[in-house]
Amino acid sequence: MGADLFGSFAESTCAALVISSRSPEYSEVWGAMCFPLLISASGIFMCILTSFVATNFLLVHKKEDIEPSLKRQLLVSTVLMTPTIFVLTHLFLPTTATFEGFMRNGELVQVINWYVGICVASGLWAGLCIGYVTEYFTSHAYSPVREVADACK
Repeated sequence: MGADLFGSFAESTCAALVISSRSPEYSEVWGAMCFPLLISASGIFMCILTSFVATNFLLVHKKEDIEPSLKRQLLVSTVLMTPTIFVLTHLFLPTTATFEGFMRNGELVQVINWYVGICVASGLWAGLCIGYVTEYFTSHAYSPVREVADACK
């Protein structure tokens, strides 16, 4: 992982830990406090499972198959991680929680645990979309890169 990606990953994990510490309900439950770390840890296991799928089921036989195989691996890991997020949300987060400083109409906002799962899953799927769009605009397999390369000749 590149240094900038690792920095973003570490910062977002720390930010999630700080936010979770602002909830009396989360700070009383060790699993809820560690929820961002549980997501990261489960991601490691999903990556191992994705590697198993890639090396045993989605085999690469030709050089041309490498790029599509990598795209499928992104999709497989995202599909595997999505239900994992909701299982962790159900197992480790309280059903409802409030957070200091998060108020609407003078009352603390109640956050339901599956709202958190939706937020995490949305970020996961947005990352997949960003990866696919980035690949389209940076891969030689697609026309934008070939057009720029042809224009530079």
